[in-house]
Amino acid sequence: MEAFRIEMAGAPVAVRCRFHENQEFFHDYFTEKEPLFTIEPTEADLRQMQADFDRMDEMEGISKHRRTESFLENNAIHSLLAERLVEQNVLLMHGSALCMDGKAYIFTAKSGTGKSTHARLWRQVFGDRVWMINDDKPMLRIEESGVTVYGTPWDGKHHLSRNASAKLKAIVNLTRDESNHIVPMSRADAFPVLMKQCFGSSIPATMARVMELEKRLLRAVDFYTLGCNMLPEAAWVAWEGMNAR
Repeated sequence: MEAFRIEMAGAPVAVRCRFHENQEFFHDYFTEKEPLFTIEPTEADLRQMQADFDRMDEMEGISKHRRTESFLENNAIHSLLAERLVEQNVLLMHGSALCMDGKAYIFTAKSGTGKSTHARLWRQVFGDRVWMINDDKPMLRIEESGVTVYGTPWDGKHHLSRNASAKLKAIVNLTRDESNHIVPMSRADAFPVLMKQCFGSSIPATMARVMELEKRLLRAVDFYTLGCNMLPEAAWVAWEGMNAR
């Protein structure tokens, strides 16, 4: 298949893939701009993805199973993009990113904690003032002028995303609690959160660049810890706690 062009987090990229469904996966991100580089997954990349999923299955205590070639190729494109976009000051992050009144907020937590549910509470409480940037894997462009959050087509089981962007105001580490409360997080406490939730590379030079971008991110935006239940009040507490000053 001939290469097609997409734009991710402001970076035009050429992609070559075998499966038509993976080209269609990017239909909202097609561009005519000259690409900065080309992504083309190899058989070795697909085998590596299967090995990664096997390890995940083992850690979760479930039986290993073979993923489809198309699925493995899609995930390989995702991994290769994240690797190369680090060169463009872009980090991939695991989290639920929304925009309210023109400012972006990212809620992150270990899987199953309820970050997507919390983002849904914001949409429920604040209505049209809120829209989803990406509900699973947004990308962050980190520049001297600030941090911009971009949507990606990897958007979680609810498929909530759009090809749009907004300036990032805060990152919130979410935990379950019976009552709702939010407090600022120190940079020292926020750094390990970023290490867990941002893309990590096995290539030493790339990982060094990732850590430098994470340190710049720590200086550029506010970080909070949010203890919350699943009631609408949680959205109000989070919003007021981040915008009271």
